[in-house]
Amino acid sequence: MDRQALRALQEPLKTQYREAPETAVVTLKAEGTLGEGVTCSVQTGRALAEAGLHPASGGTGMELCSGDMLLEALAACAGVTLRAVATSLEIPIEGGKVHTEGDLDFRGTLAVSKEAPVGFRSIRVRFELDAGDATPEQLDTLLKLTERYCVVYQTLRQSPALSTDWATA
Repeated sequence: MDRQALRALQEPLKTQYREAPETAVVTLKAEGTLGEGVTCSVQTGRALAEAGLHPASGGTGMELCSGDMLLEALAACAGVTLRAVATSLEIPIEGGKVHTEGDLDFRGTLAVSKEAPVGFRSIRVRFELDAGDATPEQLDTLLKLTERYCVVYQTLRQSPALSTDWATA
């Protein structure tokens, strides 16, 4: 896809969202089904993903770890965002990889230590790019705008309001 094709796809949406801001608000949803043992299956739109405990918390390693899935979502979103920004700004990116990694202290998850946080204490994203003739300034801009417009990155960075609820079947 080139810059003109991307703009042709996005411009009608941008116009619509300027004229009717309420149409820009979309509720994304995911659903999981509690499975056997300590697992939960999630339909990803392409395949069924069964999540379970990470081996560091007693899992077998046969199921997906939801922490890995979060990092995978971040890598996917950052990669798509980087590609869109590069296309829009005509920055020559021939290919590359997105590496995400995060540090967890399982003492928190397993209630071993109240001082240990539950969840990632830090997450890092690194791009390894085949940047052709891109200048360092272009790559700095690309990174800055990728951070700014990546939905998963910004969601993790800004911690949205989050709530839980329950119902009986």
